[in-house]
Amino acid sequence: QQIGIQFQHTALQDFLTVKETLSLFASFYQETLPQKKLIELCDLGDFLNRDNRLLSGGQRQRLLLALALINDPKIIFLDEPTTGLDPHARRNFWQLIKNIKAQNKTIILTTHYMDEAEQLCDDIVIMEQGKVIEAGTPHQLLAKHFEDVFIYLPCEQVSSELQAQYRWKDLGDRIEIPSKNVEHTLSLLMQHQVALDGLHVKSANLDDLFLKLTGHSLQS
Repeated sequence: QQIGIQFQHTALQDFLTVKETLSLFASFYQETLPQKKLIELCDLGDFLNRDNRLLSGGQRQRLLLALALINDPKIIFLDEPTTGLDPHARRNFWQLIKNIKAQNKTIILTTHYMDEAEQLCDDIVIMEQGKVIEAGTPHQLLAKHFEDVFIYLPCEQVSSELQAQYRWKDLGDRIEIPSKNVEHTLSLLMQHQVALDGLHVKSANLDDLFLKLTGHSLQS
């Protein structure tokens, strides 16, 4: 009665509409949120009378989120809720989760998308093969493991001699230059008459952290 769960894969009853499904699941609990509030919170109004089988991926996930919230739980478990959604549907779903967080709910989110974790999570636990290998806030973890920002330039603009002198990494199509002081590094490049066309500056993110801690990508 205290917990809500959105599984990665959930079978819904055939031949029921979204509204009928909400009523069915509400009957399982002693206390429930008002259906009107649930519809507004999960943005279900445009397809309330649609058969479950005819929902798009994003609509289905919004309905499953509503079912996880139907008993007004204190703790909500979301198991990879945006897997398979297009970028627009993912962003819309993120906003729904932020709205739920604003109501002081505790959400435990499992995700393989590091941008999702960075956007939504206050605290992060990184696991590999069932073991916790790092934990903390996104800011704490990035500050702990990365001091540098990274400057990227097309390979043809940086001579091999300069690469070797400063031990900059050749990524095939571009050169990666770690820097603790971007202005100083840019001044150095200009002193060596390196063209800055196509320059890109990037701070480390949670994808970089995962690769550093595990040595492989999330998709492998």
